Order: sequence, then C-alpha cells, then structure tokens
Amino acid sequence: MRALAGLVLILAFGPGAALAESVVATRTLRANTLIGPDDIALTDRAAPPGGAARPDEVVGLEARVTLYAGRPIPLSALGPPALVERNQIVTLVFQRGGLEIRAEGRALGRGGEGDAIRIMNLASRNTVTGWVTGTGEVHVTP
Repeated sequence: MRALAGLVLILAFGPGAALAESVVATRTLRANTLIGPDDIALTDRAAPPGGAARPDEVVGLEARVTLYAGRPIPLSALGPPALVERNQIVTLVFQRGGLEIRAEGRALGRGGEGDAIRIMNLASRNTVTGWVTGTGEVHVTP
C-alpha cells in the first residue's frame, strides 16, 4: 500500500517535483515596518496567487499595510523602504539639458526609491510632484 501512495504522489506532482512553500509573517507587522529575516517563516502550504514563495522576495522591503502573523504575505503589500518621511526637508532637483536647479522642499508624503510624492517648494510655496531617488533627493519634471 505504501508503494501505491508513493506512486500517487509522483503522478500528482511529477517526478522530482518539489513541494510548494509560502512565506508567512511570524508576528503582526504594522504598515511601514521594515521586514527582516526574523519576521518571516516558510510554511509547506502553496503560496496563493501573488503571494511570496521565497524569503528573498520580502526581506529588506517595507510593509505597506498591516501583515498578520501566520498569514501569507502578498507581494502587492510590500514596497521599497521609505527614504523620505512626511514633513522632511528634501532637495528638489530639476534637470533639463545642461541646466540643473536645486531647491529645498517639504515632503507632503512619504516614499521609497521610485515613488512619486508631492513636495512643497519652500521658496515659492508651490506644490510639485517628484520621484524619490536612491539618495533621498526628489527629481521633478516640467
């Protein structure tokens, strides 16, 4: 009977197929929490569609929403860590051709690298939208 059970397993998954895994939170992680290796665990359940299946998909990213202990982590609930916090003074950079203009601005939101956020130019009090760079500057376009 054991041989038959093994045969059923091979037919169901194919020869040499690995069992699926999913990544779950080990504790409740609030939004804006940076995810570390101790915050996650692998389970033997298959990852749901859009869910993380490997630890390297989530470690080092930031939770955008609350993630609950024991539940699979959806990749859509994660993003790059924030480099700019709300009300932080940042450098606005405008470039066109050989011209570069820099000004100070106040962030009206928070964001990580590549995120679009609104910034208030402190000199003119105008609000512009820009994209956060890896250095924490915000690049604006006309």
